[in-house]
Amino acid sequence: MHHVLALSIFALFGLLAIAVLMLPLTKRVGVPYTVFLALIGIGLGVVLQAAQGADLGVLGDFLEGASSFSLTSEVIFFVFLPALVFESALAIDARRLMADIWPILLLAVVGLLLSSFLVGGAVWWVAAMPFVVCLLLGAILSATDPVAVVAIFKDLGAPKRLAVLVEGESLFNDATAIVLFNILAAMILTASGTSFGNGLLSFLTVFLGGIVVGLAMSWAFLKLLSRIRTIAVVEVTLTISLAYLSFLFAEHYLHVSGVMAAVVSALFLGATGRTSLSPEGWHLLKETWETIGFWANSLIFVLVGVAVPMIMSNLPADYWLLVSTALVSAFAARAMLTYGLVPTLAWLKVGMPVSTGFKTVMWWGGLRGAVSLALALSIYENPDFSIETREFVVTLVCGFVLFTLFVNAPTVGLVMRAFRLNELQPADLAMRVRAIENTRATITNSLPAFAKRQSIAPECARQAAENFMKLGTGHPGSGEVEKGADLTDEDWLRIGLLSLIGQERQGYLDLYSRGHISPSTARSAIAHADDIRDHTKQDGVEGWRRAWATTIGYNWQFRAALTLQRRLQVGRLLSQHLAERYERLRSMQIVLADVRRNGISELSHFLPAATCDELSFLLNQREQAISHGLFAIREQYPDYAQALDRAYLERCAIRQERDSYDKLEKDAIIGSELHFSLLERLQERYKTLTRPAPLDLGLKPPDLVAKVPLFARLSGEKQAMVAKLLSARLAVPGEQIIAKREPGDCMYFISSGAVRVDLEPEQVVIGTGAFFGEMAIVNQAPRMATVSSVAYCDLLVLYKRDFDALARVEPEIRSEIERVALERKESVQSDREI
Repeated sequence: MHHVLALSIFALFGLLAIAVLMLPLTKRVGVPYTVFLALIGIGLGVVLQAAQGADLGVLGDFLEGASSFSLTSEVIFFVFLPALVFESALAIDARRLMADIWPILLLAVVGLLLSSFLVGGAVWWVAAMPFVVCLLLGAILSATDPVAVVAIFKDLGAPKRLAVLVEGESLFNDATAIVLFNILAAMILTASGTSFGNGLLSFLTVFLGGIVVGLAMSWAFLKLLSRIRTIAVVEVTLTISLAYLSFLFAEHYLHVSGVMAAVVSALFLGATGRTSLSPEGWHLLKETWETIGFWANSLIFVLVGVAVPMIMSNLPADYWLLVSTALVSAFAARAMLTYGLVPTLAWLKVGMPVSTGFKTVMWWGGLRGAVSLALALSIYENPDFSIETREFVVTLVCGFVLFTLFVNAPTVGLVMRAFRLNELQPADLAMRVRAIENTRATITNSLPAFAKRQSIAPECARQAAENFMKLGTGHPGSGEVEKGADLTDEDWLRIGLLSLIGQERQGYLDLYSRGHISPSTARSAIAHADDIRDHTKQDGVEGWRRAWATTIGYNWQFRAALTLQRRLQVGRLLSQHLAERYERLRSMQIVLADVRRNGISELSHFLPAATCDELSFLLNQREQAISHGLFAIREQYPDYAQALDRAYLERCAIRQERDSYDKLEKDAIIGSELHFSLLERLQERYKTLTRPAPLDLGLKPPDLVAKVPLFARLSGEKQAMVAKLLSARLAVPGEQIIAKREPGDCMYFISSGAVRVDLEPEQVVIGTGAFFGEMAIVNQAPRMATVSSVAYCDLLVLYKRDFDALARVEPEIRSEIERVALERKESVQSDREI
């Protein structure tokens, strides 16, 4: 027993050592890493079969240990798959994925069903197998692995949204394939059909059930992590537990999709982890999961290669015809998705435009990997399936996977070069060259001072500088410096803006790491910076302007909260969004001020002076817009704004205090126990400061009624009666409250704030105590003018149905409203006569 276990451990770590040692070699020879590993595995598999019974000493022990690793479907499913999908999903920007969730689901779900039926139908046409078995094969072959494509997209600097689209499609595609596979396998084993409704219900139950399990478990784990965020090792270990427990709990106990549970857990962790874990924990987490993913990918491709000779030893007579049919139909289905569905989604404005080159890489790079092999092996190992079905499925899947591995993977680079995707754009090339030249010049100029501090002779420093510059004359792109002269002003601006966006993004991370902003504020600001970067890459300066204007605007979540307050008088969600908006705008103001001071100064070494001046002007425009947004909130809610500002300063002070304690411990002035106790107390204080009291919108009708001069003279009892007839509403700056010529059913009283009335050809601003829109209920006339809010406005709304009730409470109020309405009507008529 001990001998067998020792050989197994020897073989496991021997295979892992061989796999990782091949990485430098593959980079040198230019062969894809996974292809090289599969070749090694196949070689080991051939040697294993040929050396059975031979005495080969240590090599024989290694081969014997390797033969003990039988690559079963359970090993792939429960050992490798959770790690692979969790590591892939952890690297995806969950916010971007949710922004494109519908095109991703269409590609993953509808696309997989289309591919399954097309492949299954084509194979059924040439094979003497039942249609449902061929459909099962189609589902297995439709599970794609995007690792190669995503890696290429990252190297090319492709839009981040495109990489998220491809990787998100693959993750959901794998889950869909497994769910469809289970339904079809059950149909074959029970020899009974199932209705479309039952099949759809089963699919949704398994698919959505996995999402629910993933959300629940990731939420519970993050709550636990938030209590121990100062211990990085514990944080990382718990995320590994989360990956496997979410998968196993969903798949084994609840019989829902384990892949979806692991994917959603990783997405949730990736979206909130950077601002929920400690900075040290997040850094260690990324490195650990990159290592786990690398190990899993390395071992699985070696073990796949080892299993190939055994699986392929008995091929059916028509094997090559069947494989060719499966390949042609699968790539035809993939072409329908990439060249048909993807452009259609872009045309419908629910997806992004994708160039022909990138679409071709998406099509040709649709490799098959661990999921397809696991599903095929689960059929091969199940004695309930007929021998014909088992051999039919496993041999075709194995051949298909080998084709994509040995043909598609090595030639994706050729496709890329055919569309010249591997070539840097002139702007990128010029920036790279200038950056390299400036770096080398800075180092050269600093050598004399460095030599002087080291007591080295000036002549040695001069010679060293000359040799250093000579060694750098052949750096990549050094012969292309003159190409920068061909760039337009727009190109230089785009380069500068992208660089400043990168500095801005890092600024938000620095603010969070120093404890100056809350996790939610950091996540929101970073996401906005990513949006601005993508729009700038695509549309240059105009894209940059549109994107940052969107970031300081009001998104759909804010407007939904605004609607909730207006329709149901529920303001808690709206107050939360306003508080978050204030913190986000303030963090933007802080970071952009630093970027303008330091970032443009750094870029002056690379960019023309005129470009730097224009960048400063553009940043100043954006800073002014942010300042206006902050000023509007401070004017309307001064006490709350001051409370938030005080909390910000206190968080900064706590961070400085923590840094001081860290230095005291490092200098051995205080012990580790006291240091830990001090940090725990600081952490509790910090938590209270990151959870400020909710903003009181001040939208209680009785309070607002008392602020309107028209109602202020009424008794308290009558004010209460009036308040019951009115509803409170918050208008945000720039919002159009009423539009000219539209029918109206209400009028407005301004409790606080100001509005602009567009009376052609002039504009009038009216403020607290005034009312407008009365024509609609007094004269049943269309709106006479367009009215928009100048700042945040607290309004009281009186609907036509309540106007008579108000008159009964206080007839003089009705008389006053009717008098003002008559004056305004006569004024408008007089202007028209003039």
